[in-house]
Parts: sequence; C-alpha cells; structure tokens
Amino acid sequence: MSIHLTFNAMDEHTLLKRITVDPQIFNGKPIIRGRRLAVEHILGMLAAGDNVESILIAYPWLKEEDVKACLIYARRIVGNERIEIFPTADVA
Repeated sequence: MSIHLTFNAMDEHTLLKRITVDPQIFNGKPIIRGRRLAVEHILGMLAAGDNVESILIAYPWLKEEDVKACLIYARRIVGNERIEIFPTADVA
C-alpha cells in the first residue's frame, strides 16, 4: 500500500482544523485532534525516515489527513520565520 501526500490550498484550512492546542496536554503544544500525540512527534518520525504507512500502523487511530495536517502546520510555521544571519570571524 502506497500513500501519496497531495493536497491543494482549499484543503489546507480543513486539514489544519485537525491540529489543536489544549493547555492540559503537553503544556499547550500543538497536538492531533485533541489526542496525546504532538505534531512535533509525527514530524520527528518523518524526519527520522519513517514513512506515512509505518506511522499509521503505529497509531491505528491516526489518519493520513492528520499527517498531512502536521506537514501543512510545519510549513506555515517555517514560512513565517525570519532568521538573521550574523557574520562570524573564522576561528583558527
């Protein structure tokens, strides 16, 4: 079974509703559908090389749309970041 993560801009708003924040869970970190699974955990699994299929197997209640929502959320957060680069002297 192969899962392809495709979505359009119209889907994004709907998908992002799957990401919630509850001050009682993980000190208010973004979570998936009010459950005790942080967005950062899913992103970490993807960064570590897990594929969507293995994540869905590990969390049977999770849906492909939840993983998509995590990726959209991350893209939007990074898209709003501004990083200043300061030149540094070479240290010999």
